[in-house]
Amino acid sequence: MTKFFSKKTSLALSISAALFASQSFTAVAAETEEEVERIQITGSHITRTSMEGPSPVTSLSSEDIQKTGVTDLISLFTKLPISGQGTFSTQANSSDDTANGGSSVSLRGLGADSTLILVNGRRVSVSPFAKGIDTAFVDINNIPLSAIKRVDILKDGASATYGSDAVAGVINVILRDDVEGVELSGKFGGTADGGGEETSISMVFGNQTEKSSHTFILEYFDREEVLYADRDYSKTANQFARTGDPLATDYRSSSGISGSIMLADGTGRIADTFGNDVCPADQITPIRDTDGNQIGSNCRYDYAPHMTMIPDAERFSWNYMGKYEINDTVRVFGELNGQNSKSVIRGAGSPSFNELFMSGDNPNHPFADMPDHEFHGQDLTMRRRTVDIGNREKRVDSDYYRAILGLQGEFGDWNWEVAYSYIKSESTERGVDGFPNSRRTQEAIDGVLQDDGSTLYWNPFEPSQNSQESLDYIETTTTRVGKSTNRSIDAKISGPIMEMKYGDLMLAVGAEYREEKISDNPDDQFIRGDIFGTEATQARGSRDNTAVFGELALPLLETLEIQLAVRHEDYSDFGTTTDPKVSFLWAPNEDLSIRGSYGTAFRAPSLHQLGLGRTDESPNLIDTARCALTANADNSCDGQEYTLVYEGNPDLDAEESTSYNLGVIYNVTENLNFSVDYYTYEIEDVITADGQFLMDTQGLNPEIVERRPTTIPNDPGEVIQINDTFRNIGNIDTSGFDLDVRYNLETEYGQFRFGYVMNYVVEFEDTRPDGTGGSRLHLKEGDFEQPEIRWTTSVDWIKDDFSTTMAINFVDEFNQKDPAKGKVDSMTTVDASINYFGIENTVLTLGATNLFDEEPPFAYHDFMGFVVNVHSGQGRFAYAQATYKF
Repeated sequence: MTKFFSKKTSLALSISAALFASQSFTAVAAETEEEVERIQITGSHITRTSMEGPSPVTSLSSEDIQKTGVTDLISLFTKLPISGQGTFSTQANSSDDTANGGSSVSLRGLGADSTLILVNGRRVSVSPFAKGIDTAFVDINNIPLSAIKRVDILKDGASATYGSDAVAGVINVILRDDVEGVELSGKFGGTADGGGEETSISMVFGNQTEKSSHTFILEYFDREEVLYADRDYSKTANQFARTGDPLATDYRSSSGISGSIMLADGTGRIADTFGNDVCPADQITPIRDTDGNQIGSNCRYDYAPHMTMIPDAERFSWNYMGKYEINDTVRVFGELNGQNSKSVIRGAGSPSFNELFMSGDNPNHPFADMPDHEFHGQDLTMRRRTVDIGNREKRVDSDYYRAILGLQGEFGDWNWEVAYSYIKSESTERGVDGFPNSRRTQEAIDGVLQDDGSTLYWNPFEPSQNSQESLDYIETTTTRVGKSTNRSIDAKISGPIMEMKYGDLMLAVGAEYREEKISDNPDDQFIRGDIFGTEATQARGSRDNTAVFGELALPLLETLEIQLAVRHEDYSDFGTTTDPKVSFLWAPNEDLSIRGSYGTAFRAPSLHQLGLGRTDESPNLIDTARCALTANADNSCDGQEYTLVYEGNPDLDAEESTSYNLGVIYNVTENLNFSVDYYTYEIEDVITADGQFLMDTQGLNPEIVERRPTTIPNDPGEVIQINDTFRNIGNIDTSGFDLDVRYNLETEYGQFRFGYVMNYVVEFEDTRPDGTGGSRLHLKEGDFEQPEIRWTTSVDWIKDDFSTTMAINFVDEFNQKDPAKGKVDSMTTVDASINYFGIENTVLTLGATNLFDEEPPFAYHDFMGFVVNVHSGQGRFAYAQATYKF
C-alpha cells in the first residue's frame, strides 16, 4: 500500500504544472516520497502519510491559477465545469442588487449557501448583505490571489466532517505560509470593447528559520466599471429594436419620463402620455387589449445604458501567516487577514409604480384646463421615473478582518491542535445620487409651504417647471450598514489507536463551539418605506452552535481503506442534527483505484431567512389572475415589476440531503491517466420563496396579494404588493459525472501536457408545490440556466525559457426561460498565455481570456440579452504581467 501511494504522489507531482492539472486525483502534492511527515488533507481530520483519501478532491495550485489569466478568485470558479447555476460574480451588480460587490460559488448548481467555504480548513463569516434577499454567502472577493497557495475542492457532501452548508461540497482555500525572500508582481489588462481596465500589484515577503516562519502579503487591486452601454448587445433594453427578432421583447420600463397617468381609484386605464414634447416619439408604446384595440399608451424608458454590468472595484488586502516552535513538540501559530474594498454601482433613475398621487384640485393637474377630458378634476396616480434628480449611484465600503491564534503539537504518534478564531465583516452602502424620498416627493407634489409664504411644488408631468430647490427637496441619501461576526473555539486530536494487520487504525476526534451574529440595517427611510424603486434588506439574528465529531480510518486489507465519520451539532435556534458518512478507497493494483462515499448533510436556515425584517423587492412577475379575468388590463398578461414584501420565518427547519459518490482512477500508462466519478444528491425541505407561485395560486387572496380597489366588472384591480416569506417547500435531486483526463508527451520540440475536465449533468429536478397538494417540476436539466455539459480542455507547451498555455472552455446550450422561444446557444471561449523565464528571477507573461472576443449567446428573458449567471459579458481581456523574486 505504501508503494502504491508513493507512485500516486509522483504522478500528481509530474502533472501539477499543467493548466488545471491540479484538478488531479490527489488532495495536494505537498510532500516528497522520502518524507514521512503526516499531513491533513481536505475532507478528513485524520493526519496521514498518504496524499490520497477516499473522497474526490480537486486541487488547484497558485501556478495553475496564474495560468488561467484571472485576476480574482471568482473569475477562476466561473471557468470550472463543477461550478453551476447559483455561482455569482460582481457581474450584474446593479443598483437593484442586495449583495453589491459580493461574489460566491455554487457547486453542482445547488446554490452558494450549500457550498461551504473554508480558509485553511476553518470557517469564515458570511457577508452581512445577503444575495437575492436571503442567500447567505461567503464573499470570496475577500481572498486575494497573491495570498493563495492552493485551492482544494471537495466534491461530495461533507457535513459529517465540517457541519452545516457542506451539502454540495467544500472549497478550502489554503494560504501561503512558506515564503523565503521577496516577490513583487504587477499585472495590467483591459477589455477589447471598453471598460473593465484592471490593475493589480502585490508584494510577498517572508523568512523561515529552524524555530519560526513568517509570511506577509500585500495586494492592491483596481478595476474600472463596465456599463451595459459599453456592449452593443446590451446597450438598450429594447430587444426587439436591437435585434429585429419578432420573439424579442421591449423591456424598456413602463415607468418613464414624463410618465403615464391613471385614475387613483383604479377605474380608469392608463391615459395617453401627457406632454408628448417631453416623451420622445420612439418611447411612446401603445397598450392594447387581447383583441388588439388600443386602450392607452405608455412613455417607455430605456434604463439599460445607465446600469452597471460590472462595478468599479478597488481592494487593498494584507495577510500574515506565522508559526513559532516553543519546543520540539509544541508550536504556536497565528493568521491575520484583512481587506478594505470599495465598489461603485450605478442604475437608472428611480422608478415609481403608482406610489405617488395628485389630487384633482392640484394647480399642476395636467387636465385642469381640459374640462371635457374624463380625467378632469380626478385624483391621479402615475408611473414616473425621477431622472430629473439623476441616475442612481451606490457606493459600498467594506472591511474584512480575520484572526486565528492557536497551538499545535504532537505527543508520540498523535497530533493535536486547538485554536480561537474571530472573523468580522462590515459593510456600509450609501445611496449618494438619484434616490428620491417618497414622502417628501408626495409633499412636494401637494405643495410645501415655505418660510417666506410661498409654496414649493414638484410637478411630475412638466419637469421643465421644477426648480433646483424642489429637486433638492425630494432627493435624499440612503445608508445601509451591515455587520457579520463569527467567533469559534475548536480542538481536535488524531492518531493511531491500534495496529491492525494492514496498518494502523486511525482516529480523529474533536469539538467546536461557534457564535454567529449578523445585522443588516438600512436607514429609517427604508424601514418606513420612503424609498421606492430599489431594494434593501433588513435582518438581525444570532445563534450559537456546539459540535462534536469523530472519524475512523480502517485499513481492512492491504488494498482497501474504509473511512467512517460522524458529527453531532446542537444549534440554539432550530435544534440538533447528526450526520454520518462512510467512504472507501480500494486499490487492487498500482494503477487502479476505486473510491466511493455515502453521507448525509444539512444546511441550517440562514440568519437572514430566520430574522429578515420587512424587505421589499420589485421582481418581474405576471399577474395571471387579472390576466385571466380582463382583456390584458394594464399589460397584466406581460411581465411587470411588482412590489414583493418578504419577512423572515423563525419556524424554518434545516434542509437535509443524502449524497452518493462512486469513482475510478486509472493510470493507463506512465503518461496517460484519468478519473471518472458518478455523483447523486437528494435534498429535501429546500428553503425558498416563490413570488410567481403566489401570484398563480393566491392571486385573488387579499391577505397575500393586495390590490387597488376598482369598480370595473371582473377586474380584481392592480396589484399593490405581494406578501411572502420563506418556507421549506422544495426538493432537489441531481446526478451526473465528472471526468478528468491527463496526458503528458515528451518530444524534442518540448514537453506537451494535455488536459480535459468535464461535468455532465444526468439529472437535475427542482420540484415545488403546485397549490393542490401535489408537486410541480420547477427546473430540470437543460432548463434555463441549467446546461447539461461544461468542459475545459487545455494544452501546455514547455521548452527552454518559454511556456505557453491554451484552454478552451465550453458551456452547453439550455432552454430559454420561456422554452417556447427555443434555446440559449452554447458558448465556447479560448484563453491563451505565454511566459518567458529568460531573465534571472523574473517571469514575464502576456495573455488573453476570451481571446476571440466571443459574445455571450442571446437570451430573451431580460433586458441585457444574455444570461449573466452563466455567461460573461467582459469580452476579450488582454493582460501583461511581470513577477520578480529576490
